[in-house]
Amino acid sequence: MLLGCHLSIGKGFSSAIDEAESLGMNAMQIFSHNASSWRMKEITGEVVSSFRERLARSSVEYIVIHTMYLLNLASPDDALYERSINALIEEIRRAGLLGINHIVTHIGAHKGSGVEAGIARVTCALDRVLSSDVAREYPNVQVLLEDTAGAGTTMGTTFSEIGAIIDGLTDSHRVSVCLDTCHAFAAGYELRTPAGLKETLDEFDREIGLSRLKLIHLNDSKFPLGSRRDRHAHIGDGKIGISGISLVVNHPSLRDLPFILETPKEMDGKGGADRVNLVQVRSLRGEKEEL
Repeated sequence: MLLGCHLSIGKGFSSAIDEAESLGMNAMQIFSHNASSWRMKEITGEVVSSFRERLARSSVEYIVIHTMYLLNLASPDDALYERSINALIEEIRRAGLLGINHIVTHIGAHKGSGVEAGIARVTCALDRVLSSDVAREYPNVQVLLEDTAGAGTTMGTTFSEIGAIIDGLTDSHRVSVCLDTCHAFAAGYELRTPAGLKETLDEFDREIGLSRLKLIHLNDSKFPLGSRRDRHAHIGDGKIGISGISLVVNHPSLRDLPFILETPKEMDGKGGADRVNLVQVRSLRGEKEEL
């Protein structure tokens, strides 16, 4: 099972791999910089060499970079729109330098311009990003669009919106999807029963295509089905529940995908929650603790 969680690069890119191994993980997600800032510190050749060397002798098989939170590829504001496009291009460059083939991004919000205008805006942005010199220099880097819970005017709440964005691209072969279980549940997709999960995945297949599903963000939800509130919970402690999470991680169409936890880092006011959540997921797959 490819399983991991989001880890900090506060002590360096290579140190994140050290932490992943200490948790018995073979997959991980990182930011390439401070996700709440437009400023991106340059990744030096020394950092690149150190990271690639450390990765080559590690047990980590899968890494994904999550883009910054500030991006809005659907924005009607031209200044923010252009800045978002340039930032996504830079995220591709950084992933390419590090030898990471997937970056996952939030799509953004149309801010009142309407869903159709938002879809057109995102499609145009992705076309520009993927036709850039940087994207051509790093052809192995794929962009994964993440579904959203549906608060405000955020895009990607429905699979049909994501499908329309991908269908509108000039060349869509480098665009795939990350499914966040908390977001999908909050958006109204039932995951807690075999019939509900089947209906959800059938709709995904019709609107997007299961072949484009490359990553699962595995999170429980603090709020009920259809709440449109994006609040992640520990595995089994939320409204999806342990039986629902078990259905997801064991589904034949999903079980071979990478699973990345974005669950809270603390439990009962203390750290160490990642370890507890990882053990819980492994147990659902019938796997013993690997530490």
